[in-house]
Amino acid sequence: MGDETAQKHSSLYAGTLAKGLKLLRAFDKSHASLSLSELVQRTGLQKSAVQRLAHTLHVEGMLERDSATRRFRPSHAWLELAYAYYWSDPLIARALPKLVELSQQIGETVNLAQMSGDHIIYALRLPSQRTHFAASIVGRRVPALCTASGRVMLSTWTEEDRWQAVETWEVAPYTHKTVTDRDAINADIVQCRRNGYALTCDQVILNEISLAAPITGPGGRSEAAVQVSVSGLSYDFDEVRARLLPAVLDTANGILA
Repeated sequence: MGDETAQKHSSLYAGTLAKGLKLLRAFDKSHASLSLSELVQRTGLQKSAVQRLAHTLHVEGMLERDSATRRFRPSHAWLELAYAYYWSDPLIARALPKLVELSQQIGETVNLAQMSGDHIIYALRLPSQRTHFAASIVGRRVPALCTASGRVMLSTWTEEDRWQAVETWEVAPYTHKTVTDRDAINADIVQCRRNGYALTCDQVILNEISLAAPITGPGGRSEAAVQVSVSGLSYDFDEVRARLLPAVLDTANGILA
């Protein structure tokens, strides 16, 4: 029995709360508002349970409900939770001024990526003038193996932990050029370890070059990275290394995890 399964069988596990959280997680970029029947479909829960949970979450201020369409959507309370998270994570406070300085220096999109399970999540985003809306919002999660940030973080992990991640974590073909071969991904992670940075192109968005450097803690293991996104129509790898890499490395090395 795995750790997660064992925890779910613990007497401390609150099943009703877990179902409520599952309902909240049904909302995402592609499902910004949901009807009761859509919530049933996306959660796999019984209609009666979804009805009670959605009503409770609405009364408690976690969900808004349109009186005309009867559809639910996230409320401002989610922003309050994000606000609390920013105050709870000391890395955010340390990284923000460094990232602002980097953004002003290079004039390109700058992000703070953090490991979140088998995904990376963008915790801070400083867009450039060319950044589209979706790339400027915090909270986006992407499979770590598909990203420069995820690979460069994994490059600092032990070989055993790295191999376990490469063999079991999700890989998604975001573009026709996304590398999905796990041996090739592992080889790139090994190269990241040698270089001290990661550099990818076309992995999540076509014509996007991503450069990432790890933010390492006292033990040398990284759970966060400084990441810069630029257009492949404006840069090639050599230009990224010459014009952006030194500043990105300096920024990452100046942030204590």
